[in-house]
Amino acid sequence: MVELSPGILLIAEPFLKDPNFMRTVVLLCDYQEQGSFGFVLNKQYKHTLDELIPELEGRKLPVYTGGPVQGDTLHYLHTCPEKLPGSHQVSEGIYWGGDFDIMKSLLIKGELDENVIRFYIGYSGWDYQQLNDELKNKSWMTAKANRKIVFHRKVEDIWKDALGLLGAEYVVMANFPTDPQLN
Repeated sequence: MVELSPGILLIAEPFLKDPNFMRTVVLLCDYQEQGSFGFVLNKQYKHTLDELIPELEGRKLPVYTGGPVQGDTLHYLHTCPEKLPGSHQVSEGIYWGGDFDIMKSLLIKGELDENVIRFYIGYSGWDYQQLNDELKNKSWMTAKANRKIVFHRKVEDIWKDALGLLGAEYVVMANFPTDPQLN
């Protein structure tokens, strides 16, 4: 198991029943005694960015459900801190946040696309002991994040590919049924 810190992926174990996290991959963006937060990378939201921010009309970028906490907030991960002042580094080449007005302006100009920025409604949050307990109960497996997973072109493959980061023997888990009792 990889030690928890920003830039770690939490990969849901195959039989996790929580509907918020079933077969998900969460990028941990902050990990402290007071609590932790991150974003579910592989749950697409029902609306596109331009439907949430009318001034971005025509910018039909996908939005993802970052988690069940504060579902009325919009967050973003990106690879271009030089363009978005105020960004926070999560991992090598992966940044969270930054100046919102500048981000909107860059989108309107066509200088950002889904290869370099991803949007999330809400986030996933844990108090310190809660996440540690979930790890002890083996709800999550951990791996170091990389840009390929975070900005994956096929959202439906993120969980399977994240399992692959743990080794070839874990890829078999991607074919496990969600409920083994149904077999």
